[in-house]
Amino acid sequence: MDIEKQFNLIAEEYDKNRKKFIPCFHDFYQETTKFIASNIAKPKRILDLGAGTGLLSYFWFQHYPSAEYVLVDVADEMLNIAQKRFYGIRNVSCQILDYSDELPGGVFDVIVSALSVHHLKNEDKLDLFARIYDILPRGGLFVNYDQFCADQSEMNHWYDSYWESQLFNSGLTERDIELWKERRKLDRECSVEQEIEMLCQCKFEAVQCIYSHQKFSVIVAIK
Repeated sequence: MDIEKQFNLIAEEYDKNRKKFIPCFHDFYQETTKFIASNIAKPKRILDLGAGTGLLSYFWFQHYPSAEYVLVDVADEMLNIAQKRFYGIRNVSCQILDYSDELPGGVFDVIVSALSVHHLKNEDKLDLFARIYDILPRGGLFVNYDQFCADQSEMNHWYDSYWESQLFNSGLTERDIELWKERRKLDRECSVEQEIEMLCQCKFEAVQCIYSHQKFSVIVAIK
């Protein structure tokens, strides 16, 4: 089953279960976004790659309600939920688009993504980062909230086994766990260190991991 079908299948339950799948949910989404917003100029246009139900854009919207938001995803059922979330808000639009092939037109001050880029192979990540660099202005920002493997295989086993044990004790249903295992087959995780190196290869001026909790990290890259 491909990514589009996998995420359409769980669209309705997606937001409800986010805090169960991401034990560090509050810090990962909210606190890091708050930290970034306290340090950057007010953006005019924000692009959300693999936006899903619009959860990440929702947290950015709390800080920048007047910015223009473009949410892209391959899963139409996920974007349907995003459209309901932002119903009646004219400065938020959604596009069914595979960002691994193309990006929306125009320049964006900030490009964000949450739990999506890790589905790409490393060579495709590198290609994406180069294209992101091209559509950012000088001083523009790319922020990737994502899941990563550890740099060493033994430690990665620790991360994976602990994460799985947390899920089994989180109140998720057997169906939720089985669908998660199927989605995990689509993962192409790299380490934080590898991704930072890729972003540096694409000529980003400053790259830093600003948050990390086992599988989950947030990387900021400034053009």
